[in-house]
Amino acid sequence: MKRILLAVLVLIGLQTQAQVITCVPCDQLGMVMNVGSSETSISIYHSGQYMTHPQEHNVFVWEFSDQQGNLLHQETIVDDAFCNFGHSWSLTDTINVTVTLVNDSANLDNWYINQGLPLTGNSINCLFEDQIYWETGDPTPWGSWTFIHNNPGVDLNNNTLGIDDNVSDNKKLIKIVDLSGNDAEFEYNKVLIYIYSDGTYEKKVILE
Repeated sequence: MKRILLAVLVLIGLQTQAQVITCVPCDQLGMVMNVGSSETSISIYHSGQYMTHPQEHNVFVWEFSDQQGNLLHQETIVDDAFCNFGHSWSLTDTINVTVTLVNDSANLDNWYINQGLPLTGNSINCLFEDQIYWETGDPTPWGSWTFIHNNPGVDLNNNTLGIDDNVSDNKKLIKIVDLSGNDAEFEYNKVLIYIYSDGTYEKKVILE
């Protein structure tokens, strides 16, 4: 009887452990401007770092650009919730902020089980797009960088584009590099940078 009871307790423990939620969907994550931001520096907190496990596999690819599409700052950050850097932008500029969060080791199935929804088997592959501007007046008379839209994240897992699907007739893929700038081969489910003959590039994950 004791052995049967022990077996039942172990089984219950395994089931409970199997349903531990280690991440949440993209639309429940977002960015917040940190109080450390100033006229010449940016500090943004991303909730995906602490809501997505294993945290050491979280890869954030940040891009900041102006309204003309000029890239102002680009940074890849691993296992860190904050993006911090100095800048010389005009306080009258509106800045586009884009960040992709990828974690191939995180799985959303336990969250769907908890919600009573069908399983997807999806890992974390989220896109966040917003804009910031320098806000003054009540409630921030001293001024602060502020998000305009507070957009939720978008799940890119439904993106099944092939490697050349977004390449127009006027440009050809000439090179693939990883996030460190090293030459790389095409690989599914991995963030890679695709460089084209017209000088443009795309940073994307192609799902298998």
